[in-house]
Amino acid sequence: MLSYPVNLELDTNNSYLVTFPDIPEAVSVGDDKEEALLNALDALESAIEIYFNEKRELPPPSKPRKGQAVVTLPALVVSKVLLANEMVRQGVRKSELARRLNVHMPQVDRLLNPRHPSKLDAIEAALKSLGKRLSISLA
Repeated sequence: MLSYPVNLELDTNNSYLVTFPDIPEAVSVGDDKEEALLNALDALESAIEIYFNEKRELPPPSKPRKGQAVVTLPALVVSKVLLANEMVRQGVRKSELARRLNVHMPQVDRLLNPRHPSKLDAIEAALKSLGKRLSISLA
C-alpha cells in the first residue's frame, strides 16, 4: 500500500488545512481532523490524475514522522499508480498500451483513471504487456 504522510494545520477560520509533503499538488480542508483526512484522499486522487495527465511519475511516500497522520490509497488506485509509473519509466504512451492490449483508447483511459472501478485483471494484463507482474501481499 501507499500511505502518504500529511500535515494538518488549524487554519485561521478554525478549519483544518491538509497538505502532502510528497505531493504538493494535493491540498484539502475540513471542519475537523476526521473530515479533513477524508477530503485529503479525494485531493490525493485528484493530484494523481494530474501526474497521470502530465506523464510524470508519482513519487513514493516518505516515511511519516512519529504520530504523523497518513492517507492510504486504496489497493486498486495503487495498482493504477504502479501501471502509470511503469509506463513513464518505459516511455510507453497510452496509444502504445492500447495497441499492445488490442483495446480502444477509452479502455486505457479508464485504466489510468484513479476514480474508475477498473477490473484488476485488466491492470494485470496491462502490466504484463510492460513485462511486469502485479504482486499482492497481506500485512
